[in-house]
Amino acid sequence: MGATVKGFRDFILRGNVIDLAVAVVIGAAFTAIVNQIVNAVINPAIGALFRADSLDKALPVTIPTTEGGEATMYFGAVIGAVINFLIIAAVVYFVLVLPVNKLRERQAAKKGIAEEEAGPTETQLLAEIRDLLAEQKRV
Repeated sequence: MGATVKGFRDFILRGNVIDLAVAVVIGAAFTAIVNQIVNAVINPAIGALFRADSLDKALPVTIPTTEGGEATMYFGAVIGAVINFLIIAAVVYFVLVLPVNKLRERQAAKKGIAEEEAGPTETQLLAEIRDLLAEQKRV
């Protein structure tokens, strides 16, 4: 039983799990802020361009139903969701991912971990193979 608890504790205390937990909490909190900005500021502003109260009601397309009625699709709502996603993705990248990557690079540099040199490119390898084959033909 003791080994199981120790294994679980080690799993939880690993950096990746803690990073993920922090990211989920911050992401959830940040999503609420971005949703409010998009719904209160961006959607009405863009909706005004399309003569609608908000982006959710912009770009309506009415199609007939099989019952003889009509159904309305609001493509503005899709555009709003895309805008919302792009804002959240950009802020998470610039506020969380980029600084964490810079911090990890600094820590690796302090420890003396040098980046591995890139190996030869595919073109260079093919040129070497060509040269070796040409040499074998001459012999």
